[in-house]
Parts: sequence; C-alpha cells; structure tokens
Amino acid sequence: MRKLKVSKRNEERRNFLKLMLAGVAVATGIPRTSAGSEAPPAEKPLPALPDGDSPLLRMQRELQRALKKPIEQRRWVMVIDLRKCIGCSACTVGCIAENHLPPGVVYRPVLEEEIGEYPHVTRRFTPRPCMQCDNPPCVPVCPAKATYKRPDGIVEINYEQCIGCRYCITACPYSARTFDFGENYSDGTPERQPYETSPAPEYGKKWDRKNGGSPVGNVRKCQFCTHRLNAGMLPACVTTCVGVATYFGDANDHESLVAELTAKPNVMRLKEEMGTNPKVYYLL
Repeated sequence: MRKLKVSKRNEERRNFLKLMLAGVAVATGIPRTSAGSEAPPAEKPLPALPDGDSPLLRMQRELQRALKKPIEQRRWVMVIDLRKCIGCSACTVGCIAENHLPPGVVYRPVLEEEIGEYPHVTRRFTPRPCMQCDNPPCVPVCPAKATYKRPDGIVEINYEQCIGCRYCITACPYSARTFDFGENYSDGTPERQPYETSPAPEYGKKWDRKNGGSPVGNVRKCQFCTHRLNAGMLPACVTTCVGVATYFGDANDHESLVAELTAKPNVMRLKEEMGTNPKVYYLL
C-alpha cells in the first residue's frame, strides 16, 4: 500500500514538472519595464492544468487564478509545515541555483534545532526565507529608498538604488538579508564557471556580476521568486521541496490552499510580538 502511494506521488510530481517545462517555454522572454515593476501579461496563455489532488497542481491553478487579478488585490503568503520538513536543504540549493547566488548569499537557510534531553532527543528543521513583513523594519531605515513594499506585499530591493550601507541588515529581526561582496566559488582558480558568469534573473532583469556590477555591493534577499511569479510559476523552493512541506499562494483567495492552512489552530509566525506581521506561516 505504501509503495502504491509513493508511486502515485512520484507520478504526480513528474506530470507537474512536465507542465512546468511547458510553462517555461511560454513564459520566457516576458519583458519588465524596470526593477520592481509589474510585468505585462504573457502573449500566449499558460498551459491548462488538469484537475487532481496534488498540492503542487492545486497551487499552480490558484497562482494562475491570482495573476488574473490586479496586483493590489493579491496577498502572497508562504506556509511551511515543520512536521514534513526533513532538513534535506533541497529548497536552499534550489534557491541558490535559481537566483545564481554567490558564496555567502543565502536566501533560504534551514535552521536546525535540538529539542529535548538525552535519551529523548529530536531535531526540528526550520526553513527561513524573507518574511515579507506587512510592517517591514527594513524599509524605513533605507536612506536611498531602495527597499520598498510592492502593492501585493512583497518587499523588494532596487539594486540600482542600493548604496550598500547595510542598515537594513541590522534592522531585519529575522537575519533574512545578506550582502554581496562580489565573491565567486571559483576564486583562486584559473577561470570562472559558466554558472557564475550567467546573469541572475531576479526582478525580471539580467544582472551580470562579471564586471562587478549590481548586485555586487548590494544587499540581497528572498523575493518569493518574483521573476517566476510574473511568468506564472511557483517559487523555486516550493517546487523543489521533496516532502511538499512548503505552500504558496494568494491569501486574499479564500478558496486557496494557503488560506485553508493559515486558518488551522497549529499555525504560528516568527517573532509576532515585534509587530512586523510576517507573511510566512509555520505549521507545528
């Protein structure tokens, strides 16, 4: 019975990946006017998704439904089920690969916590992306106004305005921001690797680090993969989670999976007492 369930889950994942690859073909090349601006709708429709009980397929359908609404009517949230997280760090690696992150820049670390006393000891793993706070402490401290909150609640950084003062790093109570010092994994070797020379796709633009341009010298953070959202795709950490422990969607859609999960009694948010109103929820 267990083998049948695993086989069905693997088949659902394969079907989902096929649909995502089809979506990439449609979505690539969608222009954006400037950093932080909303992309125009794709000229070709996104591929139709079949009905099914797969959480990934459901979230993808809900994402497509949300993108039909004006940006100010969306409220993106993420839900992470700590009971399912196994600490594999697939989401961390997927995020690094998706955003072409250099050494020292990590958007989604997985924190490890030891609970109990010997011999009754267990471990808990807590993925920690940017909380995308409704009341973000990082925004008012930025002297260059490079950090701001979009109408849909995502907190972005305009790399072309960031002066690298790092006030926002100090202000963030979640340590969700890191600084790009311009380091590369291949430093000290004869040549750069293709991974390091290819432009980063963040915010729908191509950021080339080869000549020390932005985002080198800038603060960087998770932005819920806005370049993927604008292309009708879920964030990379959601699709790479092997335990399907990460959920994403529009909380303003009362029929969405995330709206259902955030209403459960076992939900919590980090450091709620600080009044930041984070949009990342955890299930205990």
